[in-house]
Amino acid sequence: MAKCELCGKTVTKGNKISIARSHVSRRATRTWKPNLRTVRLKVNGENKKMSVCSKCLREAKSTNNA
Repeated sequence: MAKCELCGKTVTKGNKISIARSHVSRRATRTWKPNLRTVRLKVNGENKKMSVCSKCLREAKSTNNA
């Protein structure tokens, strides 16, 4: 399952609304997955591969928590 190992962000589910011909009542379910990257981090003195979302990488959470 797609999940960020630092913040816990997971798959979000919702409705895709068709706006063609103004038929708003046409809906289909869809999922949004987090933008994950595999990164090597130093945790407790040893290197570990982790799946981290891009937001955590931008905020540099990975360097603060490791």
